[in-house]
Amino acid sequence: MKAGLQLNGDGLRKDFDRRTVFRGVSFAASPGETLLVTGRNGSGKSTLVKIICGVLTPSGGTLSLTPEPPRDQRGMIGLVSPYLQMFDEFSAVENLEIALGIRGLPFDREAADALLERVAIFPRRHDPVRTYSSGMKQRVKYAFALIHVPPVLVLDEPMSNLDGEGVEIVRAVMAEQRRRGILVVATNDLSDIDAYERRVDLNERR
Repeated sequence: MKAGLQLNGDGLRKDFDRRTVFRGVSFAASPGETLLVTGRNGSGKSTLVKIICGVLTPSGGTLSLTPEPPRDQRGMIGLVSPYLQMFDEFSAVENLEIALGIRGLPFDREAADALLERVAIFPRRHDPVRTYSSGMKQRVKYAFALIHVPPVLVLDEPMSNLDGEGVEIVRAVMAEQRRRGILVVATNDLSDIDAYERRVDLNERR
């Protein structure tokens, strides 16, 4: 676990034009904990996920990830979501090399191969991602999110497009993340998650 790691939201609010998506969202999560985000469609689950990942800025309130990241908080976070797109014209290996390059990290072929083995993509690792099934693409997203060993892993609809084998792979990923950092899961299907310590229900934050 990363000593002193803490993810905090304090009174978060997000507005689009004149509409408030949610307000008054507060939470705190530490290593070894899972933060569960729930809410009906349109309640702002994906919006909150993007704020946590630094993709969107809140309209009010504060989000902090401590200790203070030396550069960008996105280097501390791995994200898997239905709206995240891979580079389809490149192979899985090349996608992982790109993921590290974006973060200014060196590419380690051995580590990349081990991760692709873990998510059951290794035999197809040199094929263009556009040739993969939807479930295979989802597993590449997990490799993309994990290649830099993020202290915080954020999963939006974690079991989307996965078969039984893929679900078991993701459950193992989630269990490992709980052991070494913070896990954030946004879903309305509680069967997606084995356990959680913190919960934000956006149905209550409109």
